[in-house]
Amino acid sequence: MTDTKTPLSPKLAPSTLTTDVELDKRAPPSFGHAMHKLFEFDPSYVNLNHGSYGSLPMPVRVACDKLSARIEANPDRFLRIECIHHWNEARTRVAKLLGAETDECVLVNNTTHGITTVLRNFEWNEGDIIIGTTTTYGAVSRAIRYLGDIPPYPQVSTFNLKFPTSHAEILENWREHVRRVTSERGDLKQTRKVVAVVDAIVSNPGVRLPWKEMVAICKDAGVWSVVDAAHAIGQEVDINLSEAKPDFFVSNCHKWLFAKRGCAVLYVPKRNHHVIKSSIPTPHSYHSPQDEHYDGPQNFVKLFEWTGTIDYVPLLSINAALDFRQWLGGEHKINEYTHNLAIAGGKHLASLLGTSVMDPDGDLTLNMVNVELPIPGDIEYSDEVHSLLLNTLLVEWNTYAAHYYHNGKWWTRCSAQVWNEISDFEVLANAFKDACQKVVKFAKQ
Repeated sequence: MTDTKTPLSPKLAPSTLTTDVELDKRAPPSFGHAMHKLFEFDPSYVNLNHGSYGSLPMPVRVACDKLSARIEANPDRFLRIECIHHWNEARTRVAKLLGAETDECVLVNNTTHGITTVLRNFEWNEGDIIIGTTTTYGAVSRAIRYLGDIPPYPQVSTFNLKFPTSHAEILENWREHVRRVTSERGDLKQTRKVVAVVDAIVSNPGVRLPWKEMVAICKDAGVWSVVDAAHAIGQEVDINLSEAKPDFFVSNCHKWLFAKRGCAVLYVPKRNHHVIKSSIPTPHSYHSPQDEHYDGPQNFVKLFEWTGTIDYVPLLSINAALDFRQWLGGEHKINEYTHNLAIAGGKHLASLLGTSVMDPDGDLTLNMVNVELPIPGDIEYSDEVHSLLLNTLLVEWNTYAAHYYHNGKWWTRCSAQVWNEISDFEVLANAFKDACQKVVKFAKQ
């Protein structure tokens, strides 16, 4: 790390604040429990829920601590001069990973923030339509509903997704839903827009959608596509946005990419920069069309460079996270291990619970696997049942994988990561057996 007492050359700034310089001098541990030395979990905690909040590797945390110390040594110099160079490096590197141009990518706080920014930048008109799904992430679904509740009241259309299913069935039904929605515009087709929010990987159930094909269907129908890719970067390899061509794409970097929570990348191809007229909140760099010297659309990247004072460390930690992942062996090596473990672990857990996996062929599974829980389907979701499951797993057993109720059944979504082994699924099985027995007993009272 450069001496903070010496003025830092902007050209040298990005390369000096990444991960621990000692990483390259030693080989990484093997995947599995040996990886625990690189994370700071409670030794008794069995973590199969990485997908919810992410888990910060120790080398990335050390890099973040060094960066925080550097900022505090001279906040003015860092925030006014140095920060932008690190921010641009992070954008450049994450854009390359996504197969996009640097100036098509900016950094925001999280995926919900990015999706909301996109949706609030559309100029809505009466008769416009927003498509969501029954499995759209809760906050995003509520944002869609909110826009439908305020003038000019765009219509909300909901695509029904129920699992288990197949990519072929999803695409057939999606094509028909988009056809039906666009036909409803009738004579207003040229003046009324349709915007579809598409998950790359659904949160619950944790399944991969054929989002690239769904985006293509939208494009053919003249529908705007907004891809909620909260779980994608770091879990889905070879995304290549330049080929997929979504209209908008947002992905969390603090989940599967190992950056510090929370940070996300917002991708807007240059053809759509004119849509984004303001970040949230509106920055000092915003130019009003009513200004005397207004000279055209906003500068997309400038809008997001400074949106008020925040802790920039999570956004800039992308650089350290990418260094760490390269040290581990890169995207394909990481995801080969985690995907294979998810498939094997899911089958093993289902066997131990006496149930089944949601996706037996593995076509919809990346690093999150969904397993049915031994709870009768007539015991529906309630706050009491949720709390009973949550507290039994986390407080009594010190383990966790997300649980949820979907399509008349209870399920768990297990996130397989580089520190997990098949034995972790055995610990989870014992915890869920206990928790599910308590739920059944509670329901009979």
